[in-house]
Amino acid sequence: MARFANLRRITSLDPVTDHEEIMRISAGLDFPWDYEKSLQMALFSTYCVPTISGLLERTGEFERRPQKRYDDTAVLMAELVEHGYDSPRGREALRVVNRQHGRYDISNDDMRYVLATFIYNPIEWLSQYGWRPLTRTEQLAAFWFYRAVGMRMGIRDIPESFTEFREFKEAYERSHFVFAPSNRRIGQYTLDLFCSWYPSIARPVVSRAVVAMLSPHMVRAFGFTAPPAWVGTLGRLALRARARVVRRMPVRRSLKLTNSRNRTYPGYPRGYRPSDLGAISSTAP
Repeated sequence: MARFANLRRITSLDPVTDHEEIMRISAGLDFPWDYEKSLQMALFSTYCVPTISGLLERTGEFERRPQKRYDDTAVLMAELVEHGYDSPRGREALRVVNRQHGRYDISNDDMRYVLATFIYNPIEWLSQYGWRPLTRTEQLAAFWFYRAVGMRMGIRDIPESFTEFREFKEAYERSHFVFAPSNRRIGQYTLDLFCSWYPSIARPVVSRAVVAMLSPHMVRAFGFTAPPAWVGTLGRLALRARARVVRRMPVRRSLKLTNSRNRTYPGYPRGYRPSDLGAISSTAP
């Protein structure tokens, strides 16, 4: 029962008024690895939208500094979850995000879509591969948390209900996931980045495994070649086996958010401020 200590705390909280604390517990204590992986896939999915991939291609950031761009995004979002969006560090992180977005002409709908992926992709991932699925309280807390973040980013017309925003995301993917050469190039840069985290001998396997985890709609939008179905089956089985092991592990007591390992800012957050991030590259869409 000790494994569910954090969940018992979550059930005593309100997803509207306590969404920041719920997010810290879920993302920083119960599911740090799963949130990291699901948000990697969430960002990957946004590159299936030609207006997003086209902008990223024009900036040249993914070609020149893919690791820095990824680390900037991951750490800035972690700052918001760990410290709260209205904390001094949270406001500083938001200033960096807004400054970088302000350099480019990004449509409000693209911004809304990217924001939605931060809510719903982890929910979907954890329903399949988590050691437990997110509760309704955690799902609603994620919605209210990122809705508040989006409002502070100046994103307009964010839906006011969990269901309405999910429906917007699904409709946007149906209408905007179409092939474009920029999708393919940005997708390949991202795939190469993911593979670079592993020994060279393992990289062909990692590449095939990542593509196998994508939906058929995403594979077509990227112009990738889908690997055999058994590759995806093995990958999903491995993730579910991991979940069974994690379920039996001791409960985490210390947050794993900004102190997660990244390759651009060694030792972060020691010696760093959020304003040190994004100095060269853009952080999103």
